Amino acid sequence: MRKKLVVGNWKMNLLRNEGISLVNNILKNISVDISVNIVLAPSFLHLYKVSKMTSDLTYLSTSAQDCSLNSNGSFTGEVSAEMIFSCGAEYVILGHSERRSNFQETNRELRTKTSEAISNNLNVIFCCGESIKQRKDNTYFDWIKSQISEGLFHLSASDFANIVIAYEPIWAIGTGTNANSRQAQEVHEFIRTLVEEKYDKNIADNTSILYGGSCNSANAIELFSQNDVDGGLIGGASLDYNEFISIINSF
Repeated sequence: MRKKLVVGNWKMNLLRNEGISLVNNILKNISVDISVNIVLAPSFLHLYKVSKMTSDLTYLSTSAQDCSLNSNGSFTGEVSAEMIFSCGAEYVILGHSERRSNFQETNRELRTKTSEAISNNLNVIFCCGESIKQRKDNTYFDWIKSQISEGLFHLSASDFANIVIAYEPIWAIGTGTNANSRQAQEVHEFIRTLVEEKYDKNIADNTSILYGGSCNSANAIELFSQNDVDGGLIGGASLDYNEFISIINSF
């Protein structure tokens, strides 16, 4: 049975004391019998501390927001998958639209990063999604198919079990405009079908697919009620513990 997940992507936000405060507020106010898995994705600055703060909680994990293409060496400023795992993280986000756009990450590079992450015992939250132009041109299915097939489909079936896919329509990120539940379900169903065609129905049925485009407490219940939407990759709303907990409680 596939996991229900809510991932809080802090992006480049929160000073050290602010991050600690946010985690403490989440831990103080969240129900201990929640039916969803929570993943916190702070910046590298916070990763070890947050992992330590949550290490004894079975329902809460941590994630890095990216990892290097390389295992080690003279790559100033880079952080390897092995380093991330050594900090206690269980996940890494790869292929976020901001990384693809701002740092020109390619599907080929993400293929290598995915392999690096999995070989170092990390689960991968792999992002895909279309621009407003691709949506209007009705080419978004082809675009998403290429992102997933070129970035993930080199993996064996056993390695693919470590993949979570996050659909993030670029036109809905940080804009306050989200895909409606019908649009989200349509793409999530398409992604699950791609996985089934590549591997099999069992693997597809056990792959968690998250929605990541301006998800908030006002729309989370409707989005999460869709058959193929297994949770959310939450950006700005994850920085407010009340809002984040409201989203978690939407299941």
